[in-house]
Amino acid sequence: QLVESGGGLVQAGGSLRLSCAASRGTFNNYPMGWFRQAPGKEREFVAAISWRDDRLYYADSVKGRFTVSRDNAKNTVFLQMNSLKPEDTAVYYCAAGLMYGSISSREQGYRYWGQGTQVTVSS
Repeated sequence: QLVESGGGLVQAGGSLRLSCAASRGTFNNYPMGWFRQAPGKEREFVAAISWRDDRLYYADSVKGRFTVSRDNAKNTVFLQMNSLKPEDTAVYYCAAGLMYGSISSREQGYRYWGQGTQVTVSS
């Protein structure tokens, strides 16, 4: 039900903007999160935004470089990624929590997941 887009290949220092849209229904009243999984590593938290759009949460590794936002009119969540580094290379997933639920950095806090989009940062 969640579809990510916007991934691709970019040089270090560049930017990408990921989008996450609902293929059907709406997630406007759901907390939304972004996670990523690099080859050979476990999936890790990147950023999250509350359903009220009043709370943001970032992993320390992306703080100051990534920005999560949502446009409920378009039923879409975004992840703006600036100053990308090779270590940001991963498959990026968006996820939706429970309706009116709390923002979370844990995978267990999310019920719906997208298929992921590949981000590759070259040095």
